[in-house]
Formats: sequence, C-alpha cells, structure tokens
Amino acid sequence: MNDRKDERFRPATELVRAGRRTDWTSDPRLGGGVVNPPVWRASTILYDSIAEMKARGHATHDKLYYGRRGTPTVWALADALTGMEPGAEGTLLYPSGVAAITSGLLALLSPGDHLLMVDTAYEPTRQFCDGMLKRFGVETSFYDPLIGAGIGDLIRPETKLIFLESPGSLTFEVQDVPAITRVARERGVVTMLDNTWATPLLFPALAHGVDVAMMSLTKYVGGHSDAMMGSLTATPALWPRLRKATYQLGQAVSPDDCALMLRGLRTLDVRLQRHGVNALAVAEWLAARPEVGRVFHPGLPGDAGHRLWSRDFSGASGLFGFTLKGAGDAARARFIDALAHFGLGFSWGGYESLAVPADPQAIRSATAWTDPDALVRLSIGLEDPADLIADLERGFAAMGGGG
Repeated sequence: MNDRKDERFRPATELVRAGRRTDWTSDPRLGGGVVNPPVWRASTILYDSIAEMKARGHATHDKLYYGRRGTPTVWALADALTGMEPGAEGTLLYPSGVAAITSGLLALLSPGDHLLMVDTAYEPTRQFCDGMLKRFGVETSFYDPLIGAGIGDLIRPETKLIFLESPGSLTFEVQDVPAITRVARERGVVTMLDNTWATPLLFPALAHGVDVAMMSLTKYVGGHSDAMMGSLTATPALWPRLRKATYQLGQAVSPDDCALMLRGLRTLDVRLQRHGVNALAVAEWLAARPEVGRVFHPGLPGDAGHRLWSRDFSGASGLFGFTLKGAGDAARARFIDALAHFGLGFSWGGYESLAVPADPQAIRSATAWTDPDALVRLSIGLEDPADLIADLERGFAAMGGGG
C-alpha cells in the first residue's frame, strides 16, 4: 500500500503509511495482506541454487541474503525512518543509541582526523571521544554549543566532522544548527546531529543542512520503555560509507525489537504532542515556584534558547530540567525520593514520567557549569499534568530546610 516512494504526505500520514510496502505486508497466494509487516526472524537464508546465491549479491535492503543484513521487518522500520527525513537516502539501525553514535563516528573519521564535538553532548558520546577515538588517533575539541557561525574559527585543515546535539544534554542549550551546517558545507566538513530530543517531527535535521541525523529510538520512537535501538539517517553522499562500516562492524538489530519500534512509530505524532503539552504545563508551573531557581525548557519565553527554538522547531518534547533554589544533594534526594508518579531511572521518552539528579559540571570543558543549585532532569510522560504537578508539590514539601 505504500509503494509510491515519490509521493510525499504530511508527517502524521507518513508515520501511518511508511514501511508498509505491499511486498512486505501481502502474499497473493494467501489472498490478501496484513496491516503490519510480520516479524521475520532469520539467521540462515536458503537459496534454490548456486546461481541464485551468486546473483543475490551482498548488500541489499530488498532481498534476503543473511540474517545480519536484515529481513523485511528490519527494512520496514528503516524505510519508515528514512521517509521522516526529506532528502535522506537511507537509514541504518543499531542495537542502541550509543551504538549508532559510535558506529557513525567510526565510519566517518580516520586516524589523524580532527572532530569538533559540542560540549553539551550526551555523556557516553563524550566518553567515546576521550576514550576509543583518542586511542585510534582522532583528536577531539569540545566547543561551546552557542558558538553558531563562529564554529568556522575552530575548523582546521584536518577537521572532518562537527557533531551537534540540540537541545544539549542535561542543560538544554539550543544550537544554531543552520548557521553551523552552512559553515561546515562551505569548508567541506561533515555534520552529524543527535536529534533524539526533537525527532524529525519537530526538527527535520537534513532540511536544516545536517548530513547525518542520529536518534536513540529507545526514547520517543519506541515510547514504551521496553526496547532499545538507535538509527542513523543520511544523505546520498554519506549513506554508502555508513552502510559499509555498519556491515564491517557487524551491527545488527532484532526483528522483534523492530516490530516494537514500528508499533511505537505509528503513534509518535500524537504521543509527542501530548508529551510537549504536558511538559510545558509543568515547566510553566515550576517557573513560578519559589523553590525553583531556573527552568531549562526552550519552549518558555524566558529561556535563553527560546528564539532559536521558535525559529527552527515546530514543537517541544517532554524532556527538560530545573534547579532547586539553595538546595544541595541531600535536599534534592529528599525531593526526588518523595515523588510517586515520577519514576527514578535512566532513559526517557516512555509513556511514564521520570526524575533524575543531574550534575553537568564534571562533563564540561569548553564551557563551565557554575550554578550552585542542585539540578533535576524531568521526563514528562502521558499522565495528567495536574497529577504530576501535585506530585512535585509533595516533593517540595519533603525537601525541608536543610541542603
């Protein structure tokens, strides 16, 4: 039913149609089709003859070759994600978001290259740069997320990649992505963006000049806190390099997990809208509370990133942070421990709300985090925001006067 690749629909319609090609959902011998691509599990693929095996070739997203190269369930998810990014050539899937990031960096960098990494990147991204990439002879320089077109001053002859994450991890700085990608294109430097916070629904990365868009599908695409996966969606120029490296690294994903991701993808539009509305309601309430120092949500007019967010994004997701005025670790612990509707656990983007302590000072080098107040990161789920607000009020009551 979704065989017309040249026909574009609005994003919500694309989410429903994408990855449902007729040859993946129907069998004429059985007299009809199914709504969702079935789960194809496979390691060994059988051929009718040596001639067929030779003719099949190695790299394909259309014909079965070997289980690690995918099955129709895997291809359906990849195809659907590619359709979310106009101008993309294809999407590659990985067992986690971190696996997608590290595989992309390994594919695009070589010994002697220079990488510009945003200072507010996800901590495992930073650790990979300071660890394995450094050991392999790639130099990383961390840059201020607010540098904008000034990134050009940091580009060297050996600079091959600029990595962005907007909004930034933990502190939610909004980068001027179009300004950075424009300079990068002029200087022949590849750009890669961690777009997990917004997804292509709120920020189509390739349309803003990005070459490779990464997502942790574990978050909003899966949406139910029960599967892990990552993706890289790339322009035609970079797609072959990423695919070759991905195969050489042996990266593969489970078709069962792909089926869960496809299920989540169908409702991403409505869920993301609800996450955004709920989070903004909670953020506005927090901004008016005397116990709160600062709220880091680009959708708030007073936020430092609000202007760029209003210009480039079509909405906000459910993840943001705030500080507890005058509070230290002990008061923050009492606050979080008193919450009932907010779970205490890593990750985010599921239907349930989460609250975790955040301490950015140890993972900054180009910038400094000097706010003395304890920072809390909230992932706002699909509950009624009035219940979440009442829960946060209980948390404030439990803080007491001690730091």
